Amino acid sequence: MNTNAIEVRALTKRYDGFTLGPVNFSLPTGCIMGLIGENGAGKSTTIRLLLALAKRSGGEVRVLGEDPETAEPELREEIGVVMDECPFPESYSCRDAGRVLAAAYRNFEPERFDKMCSGFGLGPRQRIKDYSRGMKMKLSIAAALSHGARLLLLDEPTSGLDPVARDELLDVLLDFIQDESRSVLISSHILSDLEKACDYITFIHAGRSVFSEEKDALLEKYVIAKGSAGEIAAIDPARVVGVRRGQFGCEALVERGAAGKLTTERAGIEDIMLYYIKGDAK
Repeated sequence: MNTNAIEVRALTKRYDGFTLGPVNFSLPTGCIMGLIGENGAGKSTTIRLLLALAKRSGGEVRVLGEDPETAEPELREEIGVVMDECPFPESYSCRDAGRVLAAAYRNFEPERFDKMCSGFGLGPRQRIKDYSRGMKMKLSIAAALSHGARLLLLDEPTSGLDPVARDELLDVLLDFIQDESRSVLISSHILSDLEKACDYITFIHAGRSVFSEEKDALLEKYVIAKGSAGEIAAIDPARVVGVRRGQFGCEALVERGAAGKLTTERAGIEDIMLYYIKGDAK
């Protein structure tokens, strides 16, 4: 068994006005990785390149041990995909979607698909054109989880879902990786969801990977220090990610232990991302 479900090395993709790359990360088998970054950072482009829906300009990619651009069609049997748009025609019902999936995947599990659709409140005959955005996302999730995939690639799957449904989805993903041969890559703007479920976090900013680290190690690495402008300025610059200055003082994202006697508080994944993007250089 490969130790990594996904390996990305110096991945680049050039478009007019935007270049993705270099992007580097590895997703260990049996883990969930969260892909974070602002809109337009390159998260969806990265996922499309992993699926060979676009041709990369450079670098190396391995998905389940294979280059997706040259792999046999059987590789798609091993990957469950949820993109930001429902893949089925608006005139379909979930029953029609099940028929398509049965024809497309040798390992399609109709009972599992029907059970998930029912659990998501999707009537077998209701047309997709009458679905809300959240219902369309639920149908896509049911499809991705119903054909024996070993790897799930999820691009904003919690978009349009209420907090209860988001929590249910996270439970589904955690159940999915109880089989240690399975892995998940998920992008989301709701970083609290990723903080709950993910083992690893990869941050892409302005087309480049900033870091890819174990979530717990990342949360242990940084704190938010609070003090006067002078107190913040006295911290070793090499241990400061960014500073945010306000009317009544300053806050900085710093390495744990760098703040000395200053007041500190826990830094979440969202804090870390925001300080990298919006924090002033020291």
